[in-house]
Amino acid sequence: MTNPFFLLLGLVAPVVAAAQTIHSPNHKLALTFAVSPAGEPTYQLAYGSKPVLKPSRLGVAVQGQPGFAQGLTVVRLDSSRHDDTWTPVWGETKTIRNHYQELAVTLQQAAPAGHRMVLRFRLFDDGLGFRYEWPQQAGFSYFVVSGERTEFNLPADHKAFWIPGDYDSNEYAYTTSRLSAVDTAPIAPIQERAAPQRVQTPLMLKADNGLYVNIHEAALVNYPAMMLHVDTRTFGLRSELVPDAVGNFAYLQAPEHTPWRTVVVADNAPAILASKLILNLNEPSTIAEPGWIKPQKFVGVWWEMQTGKAGWNYADTANTKLASTDWNKLKPSGRHGANTANVKRYIDFAAAHHIPGVLVEGWNVGWEDWVNNWKEDVFDFVTPYPDFAVEELRSYAAARGVNIIMHHETSGSATNYERRQTEAYRFMNDHGYTSVKTGYVGKIIPRGEHHDGQWMVNHYVRTAQKTAARHLMVDMHESVRPTGLHRTYPNWLACEAARGNEFNAFSEGNAPEHETILPFTRLMGGPMDYTPGIFKLTGYEPTGQRRVHTTLAKQLALYVTLYSPLQMAADLPENYNQHLDAFKFIEDVPVDWDETRILAAEPGDYLTTVRRAKGKDEWYLGSITDENSRTQPVRLDFLTPGQRYEATIYADGKGADWQRNPASYQITKKFVTSKSALTLKLAAGGGAAVSFKPVGR
Repeated sequence: MTNPFFLLLGLVAPVVAAAQTIHSPNHKLALTFAVSPAGEPTYQLAYGSKPVLKPSRLGVAVQGQPGFAQGLTVVRLDSSRHDDTWTPVWGETKTIRNHYQELAVTLQQAAPAGHRMVLRFRLFDDGLGFRYEWPQQAGFSYFVVSGERTEFNLPADHKAFWIPGDYDSNEYAYTTSRLSAVDTAPIAPIQERAAPQRVQTPLMLKADNGLYVNIHEAALVNYPAMMLHVDTRTFGLRSELVPDAVGNFAYLQAPEHTPWRTVVVADNAPAILASKLILNLNEPSTIAEPGWIKPQKFVGVWWEMQTGKAGWNYADTANTKLASTDWNKLKPSGRHGANTANVKRYIDFAAAHHIPGVLVEGWNVGWEDWVNNWKEDVFDFVTPYPDFAVEELRSYAAARGVNIIMHHETSGSATNYERRQTEAYRFMNDHGYTSVKTGYVGKIIPRGEHHDGQWMVNHYVRTAQKTAARHLMVDMHESVRPTGLHRTYPNWLACEAARGNEFNAFSEGNAPEHETILPFTRLMGGPMDYTPGIFKLTGYEPTGQRRVHTTLAKQLALYVTLYSPLQMAADLPENYNQHLDAFKFIEDVPVDWDETRILAAEPGDYLTTVRRAKGKDEWYLGSITDENSRTQPVRLDFLTPGQRYEATIYADGKGADWQRNPASYQITKKFVTSKSALTLKLAAGGGAAVSFKPVGR
């Protein structure tokens, strides 16, 4: 539908560049576009009477050619409205409404170049998405992006939740500060890629006037990731793209477009988490028959290596410099975790508790020298160590209804992995593997490229496409943070792309507030493989100095509050066997949902989420807090009216505290209806998990 106040104007005569305003479907948000006297495209955004973004410039610089940042005139304005509903292959809700007002502005450079660019805005009830587009046109085909001028000029010194703008890592603890106090310099960046005042997206902001604002991007394809430079004096944000090895940002060929820049806006924190704007800006699924894609829980040979109980390497590294590839002649380390007997132990535990998958890391040769990726072909992804019996384990797992999850660590050598992917995925098909966890630890080969640059962004997409072609699901670690591409490639179940639970094994760990920030930051773009479910919270590694900064009950709650269709029960079977009553929640909790409601939330403080299982009238609730104890009232009006449920409540126990008594928990049961209410008492660093299962009326 075309709005009457916009004319579909001709493509020859320039349009008088008066400001144009469109409103979101509910009329709460207003976007105003204008062109400055210097021919600079600008936009601003308001939520009712409250400014979200002050006038902010837009534009793209092109190497060796006139750019698209100034000297532009408007030659066409188009406006339309879109409203439909679509069904995700898996997700937090059964259906998603895609409802927006669109404004497309065609801009033209001054003569003699006269090339054109389209600025496309989509305004939803929950925020704004916009991108740059270059249509096919004479004299303008291949071009190199040498910079992007995208501004987000904020009206005040907002509270911000941020991590440094490192081009190669997003595994940082979050800092909470005013924008005026953002300073990444004291934070030692991995590979020294962070510059002062450069932060990553998603960036979560809270204004003093009650607005919540989240800035990120959607559908990141064939373009580098966007960082944000913070002007600590004016509170303006400016896009900074991740460069390649020679300092360029993107190599494009028209017709082409950038990813969407996204601004999610709400007057309450739960509404930020309920937004589906980023998913709506992605393309529909490319997989016509997705029945083979199965969200799942899994256990794995992993945590014992993280904590130093076992190792990834088979051989005694001190006795070999990898001069020989005859692994049977090398001296075993005696600590290799991925041995046949140990893997069978995990398979037995998974089968006994209805866990579909078992991840096995360290199964393939090469781990003795994997961190020195000057040697590009460390891994071949098809050769097992002598003590890992591929066919025997396949048969053993299949007989027990369990799938083994493949692991492909590339040690940053993406070129080696791409050369070997066809053979590696054929090996997976031939041996019954249905999913793979990939890893990109280390500096990227080809040398000089970054984890978040255009080359690697395209590698991740190619990997999603290649695995889909083989009917394989994929979970990527050390990748760029997600931007909703799991809608387009639903076999791409999850990413790590943030500081996960593993940091509690080998560092100072994650502060109690960490999991209350992640849903507002990293998870805005897509699911995370956080690896929750650690039950042995202290004394799990040789030094005795590390600890998990939560209570046991909070570890259970994370299965609900940190959404993922791929959830690991990350601890060791022997630790779960000591608390099988608590493990029952992990056994029961689904990973695919028909409905999600955010009952209470505040970034950095607390979060309470409830979800309804796919195809069932069962609900699961998770409630977590930061370092402060809290009492969380919960009305149960989300339950089906007239239906009676048994609520099983897994709560912090007497004296529970993440520092002094983290393992204290209590399990109680009661009958409830939609008219009932619960009062959850959350210990410091604690949480609660609740299952609601229907019983006879």
